[in-house]
Amino acid sequence: MSTSKTYRAILVGTGGIADAHVRAAESSGGRVVLSAAVDIDADRVRTFSEKHKLAHFYTDYATALAAEKPDLVFIAAPPSFHAAMSIAAMEAGAWVLCEKPFCASLAELDLIEAAERRTGKFASCVFQMRFASSTAHLRRLADEGRLGRPLVAICNTVWFRDAAYYAVPWRGKWATELGGPTMGLGIHAMDHLLHLLGDWTEIRAMAATLDRAIEVEDVSMALVQFANGAQASVVNSALSPRQETYLRLDYQRATVELTHLYSYNRDHWRFTPAAVSEGDTLTQAWKQFPTDVGSTHAAQLETLIADMDANRRPLLSGPEARRTLELLTALYKSAFTGRPVVRGSIVPGDPYYHALHGDGSPRSHPR
Repeated sequence: MSTSKTYRAILVGTGGIADAHVRAAESSGGRVVLSAAVDIDADRVRTFSEKHKLAHFYTDYATALAAEKPDLVFIAAPPSFHAAMSIAAMEAGAWVLCEKPFCASLAELDLIEAAERRTGKFASCVFQMRFASSTAHLRRLADEGRLGRPLVAICNTVWFRDAAYYAVPWRGKWATELGGPTMGLGIHAMDHLLHLLGDWTEIRAMAATLDRAIEVEDVSMALVQFANGAQASVVNSALSPRQETYLRLDYQRATVELTHLYSYNRDHWRFTPAAVSEGDTLTQAWKQFPTDVGSTHAAQLETLIADMDANRRPLLSGPEARRTLELLTALYKSAFTGRPVVRGSIVPGDPYYHALHGDGSPRSHPR
């Protein structure tokens, strides 16, 4: 049964990414109405609310939840608050769309899932790279067997973050940022990789703090084995002046590449068939793109609205959210212990279950 219910939403955190949530709500065709913003900085939240013509603003999250009684909460606060804020929103009767990283550990993810079971609401992580129509097109071709088996992949997030970026008090610290470019930058491309290749089984990794005066790593690298037999290399960097996000998938019959920075559409892809004999047929299939929808917050919100209408678990909660967080946790464990980590091996009692850096730290070099 179709519905045209309007969902009342509030936004927590009015930093740089907050505008993307406002644009997403505005693009929902009236399905999501943003009624208020919340930030501990009174001047900033007042200015933000006036700019976006929001009816109310608050400096206290609990007060906002009680007063606004939202159906949906957008969480764009610093990472260390994500789990507690998500749980509080669900307990107040709202669904959640939370910026990455979703939470600080597998232990916190278990608390979020317990709150979902207790309240009947759901919390979903922002991973908008999954929701572009061109990615759905690639998945269809792969699922139909047109490309053959996936064999080799490259997943690079090579960005640049300078000293001024890390001067923000909560950045660069395990307790508040939760990690370096693994957790805060490359997380999007790695989630996109998992969306395209499926379950991972083992990871071998390195991480270090090479150049920035921070607690967390500023670079990590990994080799990932997938259940379908594919193997991938991963690089996450905050040290790369020429910035790029690069995803390459080598299937038996074609190479598919995506080069962008923070978002993409179908024009950012490159398709190379393996054999001349079937190249025309495959290339024509590749060119049959659906209507182009980019990798935006609005695209993910549209899907979440449909989930709310149907009262069903959204894609980026539960098992899918866990698969990505478990990969990142295992990357850190492998890097800091010097040993490979298999999926499913990080359980309660393991220090890496409770904290992404376990009881270790990046292998630093003199700066």
